[in-house]
Amino acid sequence: MKEIIATADAPPALGAYAQAVKVGDTVYVSGQLPLDPKTGQIVGGSIGAQTERALLNVQAILEEAEAGLDDVVKVTIYVRDMEQFEDINRTYAMFFRKLPPARAMVEVSRLPKDAAIEIDAIAVLSGGYVDPESY
Repeated sequence: MKEIIATADAPPALGAYAQAVKVGDTVYVSGQLPLDPKTGQIVGGSIGAQTERALLNVQAILEEAEAGLDDVVKVTIYVRDMEQFEDINRTYAMFFRKLPPARAMVEVSRLPKDAAIEIDAIAVLSGGYVDPESY
């Protein structure tokens, strides 16, 4: 059964879509822009700061779905300038330290609200933390 996930701790959807959809043990998080959930405005500053905000939005939505970043199996990053790869990657790595998911990064010509970055994610609820040292 499909469950719509919504939280005030992340920006509301900008169109006719859900922040996330949960089906069974899988959570599909819609693309998150670097929007401050309180103001609805794109956060200023570096691409690193914008990456952090987008990932914090993903994290808040996952928490509403009773999931976490350790449950993420796939991330897609849409970016307007691939030259910012290293700065994005540095910030991204702080969020996925132990169990990094599969990932794609794609350069695009334009994003909603003329954002510099958008991040979506797929998470599968594992039922518990898996210690990477046990591999």
